[in-house]
Amino acid sequence: MGQSAEPSNTPPLVLTNPKGLFDPAPYGFSHVAQVAAGTRLIYLAGQGGEREDGALEPDFRLQVRQALQNVRTALASVGAGVGDVAKLTMLVVDHTQEKLRIIGPELDAAWGGGMKPTCTLIPVPRLALDGMLFEVEAVAVLRT
Repeated sequence: MGQSAEPSNTPPLVLTNPKGLFDPAPYGFSHVAQVAAGTRLIYLAGQGGEREDGALEPDFRLQVRQALQNVRTALASVGAGVGDVAKLTMLVVDHTQEKLRIIGPELDAAWGGGMKPTCTLIPVPRLALDGMLFEVEAVAVLRT
């Protein structure tokens, strides 16, 4: 008979900010995400600032807030939460420092003040829909 597998005490996801790198917390991300063996990866499509009826929120802050809520909704549909997210990729139309100052607090609110995942922000000239100003995709990790 084979041995039964013991449940692992290793967390499925560990986020860290190593010494020697700047503190990314004010910008809403972590430097390193470690994913344990034996986990299930969840990939979310890019989420924009569309409400359930497909209408876009009217301004950048509201689009960011709605997009992050859409991420939370998609995560919940598979039994995950924001604490399970290892990586975000954000696309921002005509990125500015002012927009960055909006994104950080919105991420902090969506994550309830918890540690944020790794993140890459990519400035773009346009997104898929007219009037779309922000899009975010996510990779989450769940124990199998």
